[in-house]
Amino acid sequence: MGYPRDNLAPGEQVVIHRHPHWKSLVAPVLLFWAVTAIAGVALGYIRTSDSLSSGASMWLTIVVIVVWLVASTYWLVRPLLSWRTTHFVVTDRRVMYRNGIVTRSGIGIPMRRITSVEFRHGLIDRVLRTGTLVIESASDEPLSFHDIPDVEAVHAQLYQELLDEDDGDDYGWDDHGRGRRR
Repeated sequence: MGYPRDNLAPGEQVVIHRHPHWKSLVAPVLLFWAVTAIAGVALGYIRTSDSLSSGASMWLTIVVIVVWLVASTYWLVRPLLSWRTTHFVVTDRRVMYRNGIVTRSGIGIPMRRITSVEFRHGLIDRVLRTGTLVIESASDEPLSFHDIPDVEAVHAQLYQELLDEDDGDDYGWDDHGRGRRR
C-alpha cells in the first residue's frame, strides 16, 4: 500500500516513504508461534484424551480454537495492520508521520521549521540497518521516530532536502553551521 497521494499538496513530491523496520514485527510473530504451539498441544491432548466425552471434547476444541483466534488477532493481525498503516514520509516540502488502524493520527513538519536532525542506533540496530530519527523543529520538543529502516540514508537524504530548501530561502548557513541572512 503506497502513501495516499491525495494527502500531498499540488506539486509536492515524495522523496522517502518508509514503514517501520521489520524488527518491530519479530515479537508479534514469536508470540503467534507460541500461541499456536500451545493451542496445538491443547488440541492434541483433547483429541487423544480418553477421559473426555465426545460432547466435552467438541466444546473444548471450540474453546481452544476461539482463544487461538482471539490471541492471534490481538498479537499478530493487529501489529501487522498497525505496521502496514504507519507511514514515515519525507517530501520536498515537509516530513509527515501517520499511524493508526481505525483512529488515524499524524504530524507534519514543514522543512523550513526543522532546526536539527539526528539519528541514534545501537549495535543490533546497526546490524539491522535501522534506528531512531530525531527531528527538532523551531518551536516544539524534539520528535523521535523509532525503527526507521536505513536510518543513516534517511538522515542524509533529509539533510539534503533541508539544504535544498535553504537554497530557496532568504536564509542560509555560514561555514560554521550558523544561520545567516542572505
